[in-house]
Amino acid sequence: MKETVLLTGAAGFIGWKTAEFLLKEGYEVVGIDNLNNYYDVRLKNWRVEQLKKFDNFKFFNVDIENLGALKVLFDTFRFDVVLNLAARAGVRYSLINPNVYLQTNAQGTLNLLELMKEKGIKKMVLASTSSLYAGLPMPFKEDLPVNTPISPYAASKKAAEVMAYTYHYLYKMDISVVRYFTVYGPAGRPDMSIFRFIKWIDEGQPIKIFGDGTQARDFTYVDDIARGTILAMKPVGYEIINLGGGKNPISLKEIIKKIEKLLGKKANIQYLRPNKADMKETWADISKAEKLLDWKPEIDIEEGLKRTVKWYLENKDWLKDISLEENIQNI
Repeated sequence: MKETVLLTGAAGFIGWKTAEFLLKEGYEVVGIDNLNNYYDVRLKNWRVEQLKKFDNFKFFNVDIENLGALKVLFDTFRFDVVLNLAARAGVRYSLINPNVYLQTNAQGTLNLLELMKEKGIKKMVLASTSSLYAGLPMPFKEDLPVNTPISPYAASKKAAEVMAYTYHYLYKMDISVVRYFTVYGPAGRPDMSIFRFIKWIDEGQPIKIFGDGTQARDFTYVDDIARGTILAMKPVGYEIINLGGGKNPISLKEIIKKIEKLLGKKANIQYLRPNKADMKETWADISKAEKLLDWKPEIDIEEGLKRTVKWYLENKDWLKDISLEENIQNI
């Protein structure tokens, strides 16, 4: 019998792909998500429908902030592992409503840890972020003191990490914290650059860039991230592990050129004032992931963008109606 996994944020971009891989490996997966409308819910619903094709998948509309609803789930199922991929994401909009970021990312994680303690569940994989490395020397190593978060989003993820450590220390929970670096791929988030750039270039709309376009990211393909997340289910004690591209960062201008080539269309770029909460550059040191998990990314940026553009073109009939605007009223 394969283990039963509780996967929070199952309708999210990374949660969906991680669930898909687990289901194909024969795990029983109970996926939960609150399906909030921070970005277009039609994309979340599409992901859930793909997962419902598997007999070993169950989905519930549950918010990790809701301790009572979580308790019902933990009383109903015997979970072997908790993958906490639910989060309020988005750096810029955490400045507008920081309260909900802390409630979901920190309080929600605490709710899960408390129920794990109550039920004797020992393993959690906690999704975290490269945003914690703001202002630190690159490439970013896991042992850097991430004590200078420059957004409420990053601060809330730091809170989740240190709370998880506390439960590891007090209750001998085995916790893998995986810090993700700019994830992209098919069915990605429409509030992130690559989805937006593809749609804007294809539709002839101006591309909006905060800053001059030289800001760079360690882009990582979603399949690689999902693989790393599953590998992190192994016993580690308490470890923080970078999951990133691990190569030199790629600027937004370079990404746009690559998408232009794939679509055979030119971009019209509109430069906006940079946001103070945005990091200039990210670059992961992934040597720990290679050593601990035998993991390294397999899909390079050329192949990853090719697959992403292909998915977009194949689903263009309904993606044309997907809004790229964040619903900041909901955060």
